[in-house]
Amino acid sequence: MVRTPLTPLERERGRHLGLLLRQARGERSMAEIAAAAGISAETLRKIETGRAPTPAFFTVAALAEALGLPLDEVARRCAAVAVVPEEGEAAA
Repeated sequence: MVRTPLTPLERERGRHLGLLLRQARGERSMAEIAAAAGISAETLRKIETGRAPTPAFFTVAALAEALGLPLDEVARRCAAVAVVPEEGEAAA
């Protein structure tokens, strides 16, 4: 099975999700939050940096719970993301 390439919007939402999680983590360590969510620190690192822009629903739900973020807020904030075309690109 070949995976369809991500759209610019999906990549931007993934970047935004990572930023949101990183801000919510604050001074807590990646290892602490990853362990609380039942994932590896490397997986959390990939999500926070946008290298894993479309994590599984249950991964996001576990991270939201570990961070004390309401899942509906995470969804709302990520759904509000839009892609701004770069100079020279046509608007979608």
